[in-house]
Amino acid sequence: MDEVKLLGFWASPFVHRVIWALKLKGVKYEYIEEDLTNKSELLLKSNPVHEKVPVLIHGDKAISESSVILEYIEQVWPQNPLFPKDAYERALSRFWINFASDVGMIFRSLYLSKEENREKSRREVIQVLQIVEEQALKDNKFFGGDNIGMLDIIYGSIPHWFEALEESVGVKVIDPNTLPRLYAWAQRFKQIPVINHDLPPYQDLLLHMKRVRQRLISQPPNSSA
Repeated sequence: MDEVKLLGFWASPFVHRVIWALKLKGVKYEYIEEDLTNKSELLLKSNPVHEKVPVLIHGDKAISESSVILEYIEQVWPQNPLFPKDAYERALSRFWINFASDVGMIFRSLYLSKEENREKSRREVIQVLQIVEEQALKDNKFFGGDNIGMLDIIYGSIPHWFEALEESVGVKVIDPNTLPRLYAWAQRFKQIPVINHDLPPYQDLLLHMKRVRQRLISQPPNSSA
């Protein structure tokens, strides 16, 4: 059987997406932590276009971008499926996977917001998360129903990472009053052993996010992030 390696960085929610999928599938792999300030030759060779983690290496094949990696994992290791069996439900899942990119951009806007724009950014985040709560999660225990699936993994940065984002910026978005179903989902998601076991230490994550935020907002307007 071909060897499986995962190039990652401890604080990346995109890397953790892949970790969770591999563990839920029961796939054995070797995890290789990357120093993103001094990227390894293996990373540069495996992802020469973006030079970013995560990268899944399966035998002599390298796959980049977390959503692409998750699709690959689902197809190569079909046990414990993460996508619904029904074709229509799978199509809906892929729609909400694409929508997650919009959610991510709204999160970034709040993360980098200055004090005068913070409340506006907060309201925008609430609006987009209300769509996720009402149209994707609905009244389900998890996005796919009673069991964790691909959409839970895709939106898995809402628990833990978004909590650190809230604290680093000094706002509160997800609570039982504003987004009750999404809040309850986040608490359930974090308690799943496979998920909980691999969450990065919260205080370390918070300090990391504060440092990154300070660096990004200190850059001149035309600088690349």
